[in-house]
Amino acid sequence: MKYDQLAERIVHYVGGRDNIQSLIHCATRLRFTLRDDSKADKSSIEKLDGVISVVRSGGQFQVIVGNAVADVYKLIVGIAHLESKSESSESTGSKKEGSPLSRAIDLISSIFSPLLTVLAGAGLLKGLLTLATNFHWLDPAGGTYKLLYAAADSFFYFLPIFLAITAARKFEANQFIAVTIAGALIYPDIVALKTAGTSIDFLGIPVILMQYSSTVIPIILSVWVLSYLEKFLKNKLHESIRTLFVPVICLILMVPLTYLVIGPIGTYAGTGLASAISWLYNLNPIIAGFALGALFQVLVIFGVHWGLIPVMLNNIAKYGRDSLSPLYGPAVISQAGASLGVFLKTKNKKLKSLSLSAFITGVFGVTEPAIYGVTLKLKKPFIVACISGGIGGAIAGGYHASAVALVPKSILTFPAFVGPGFIGYAIGFGVAFVLSVILTYLVGFDDPVEENTDAEPAGSTARGATAIERQQASDLQIYEKQEILSPLKGRIIPLTEMEDEAFASLAMGKGAAILPSEGKLYAPADGTVALVFRTGHAYSVVTEDGAELLIHIGINTVKLKGQYFISHVKQGDTVKAGDLLAEFDVEAIRAAGYDTTTPIIVSNTALYMDVLVMKEKGEEVVEGEQLLTIVGRS
Repeated sequence: MKYDQLAERIVHYVGGRDNIQSLIHCATRLRFTLRDDSKADKSSIEKLDGVISVVRSGGQFQVIVGNAVADVYKLIVGIAHLESKSESSESTGSKKEGSPLSRAIDLISSIFSPLLTVLAGAGLLKGLLTLATNFHWLDPAGGTYKLLYAAADSFFYFLPIFLAITAARKFEANQFIAVTIAGALIYPDIVALKTAGTSIDFLGIPVILMQYSSTVIPIILSVWVLSYLEKFLKNKLHESIRTLFVPVICLILMVPLTYLVIGPIGTYAGTGLASAISWLYNLNPIIAGFALGALFQVLVIFGVHWGLIPVMLNNIAKYGRDSLSPLYGPAVISQAGASLGVFLKTKNKKLKSLSLSAFITGVFGVTEPAIYGVTLKLKKPFIVACISGGIGGAIAGGYHASAVALVPKSILTFPAFVGPGFIGYAIGFGVAFVLSVILTYLVGFDDPVEENTDAEPAGSTARGATAIERQQASDLQIYEKQEILSPLKGRIIPLTEMEDEAFASLAMGKGAAILPSEGKLYAPADGTVALVFRTGHAYSVVTEDGAELLIHIGINTVKLKGQYFISHVKQGDTVKAGDLLAEFDVEAIRAAGYDTTTPIIVSNTALYMDVLVMKEKGEEVVEGEQLLTIVGRS
């Protein structure tokens, strides 16, 4: 699949690169924070090949693309110049709009999303080491174990440093100052004082020494305060001393403040939250397991499951294990089971293929393709999966299952649950899967009617033809084809990305646009000049095969009243492909403040099957190269 075109279309339909405030991604989703949500065309994005679904949740515009998310993300970052934006003075931080809940979820997801892959990897390695020591495969006192454990535990021990980086990005603070503050919290000499029980003070004020390794809340609060202090200092200090004194003052103030106030508050808040959750869990772990197992995928849909991540990390930091994450493991596998049930039941070939793929990804812990591509659309399988997940979660809760690390819930991450209640987790996981398969098959669903797409023509001008489509266009024998040559030398721009809505909406017809590098316009085909605007900025040529081609040099250039344009043809002239139609001064037009992007449109598009663009966005084209293929029935 060519993800470059998918990325271009997504950027276009979210409102263009200027509407993207920030972008992160998780295992399957592109998570946009947009400047104006109303500019995003949700329905158009959902229709794109490669997009599973679109969700607005937690202050984010989430585009679910499945396992290709990393590839699409990289392309969008390049297309929208997001890396350069993040370094500019333009704000790319937290949106102020939306409900407090939406803003909180956006905050948590933005801080934790970049860490999920290494979090999962380190957690799985930690689980495998636990399994290895339980079966006496490795000696905990040996060098092999110690090196591997360092690799597994370093992420969790130095978690405040990683969070300092992502929080600084979110709050628009200096990342290196934030990391230095985090480093001070786990500085070896200070940790040694805490371990030895030694009391210290700062300017006579007693310092409450605490264990900050593996903690979450203290450093996030500290970086948040830092972001305001840094902005204040930048506004007050002269630019000649700003570079040196802003970091110095921030460190002098923030490290003591974090140790004296922010750190203890954050630590007590995290401990209190963990204790409250544990208290509720201990009231009845079976009910807690059923509730979380049944509702977890609903939380995923609305994006509020992010709120559980700090709680679970705090549990691991305080108790060494977490008892919440095993409760929703069955919820994940139940969606995979429901997808398998759909695969076994459906007669629809497309749905059968999609459900099998969703089942495979679900088994490995990625449920978005299952939820948005299969179960939620069919409704009944989603409900069945929720019920099955609840039953599995109740079993895991009844056995007091726990995890040594926060990992994705899949068949690969079982080692992380080795320990107290492991048997219960394994049973709940298996029950949820089998039950969801059987119930989905028995309860059934409204099986979609097979669609007949044989009559659909290949290609789509709105996004440009892929290499495969171009090959199809050349191979088709049942269609008449007209080849239209490029009338200009320049760079290809998709018609839909023009600043002029009349052209971008394709209301005037399909085609392509060129940003000219040379001020000479040539005939794109043999035909007759049907119209020459008196200002010399626009021409219409009717080809010998009847296609009506409109070429409009620049946007709003009619206002120049003919200045900088020289026509070499008049209405009624017969021309051959490559004949010079006009000359124009590219630089002068741009200097006058006009966009020189030139659309080449088939104005009678409705008479044809399709108009295929033979060049990709950004490609250089010279006059006389094939630009369009007009496809019509023979």
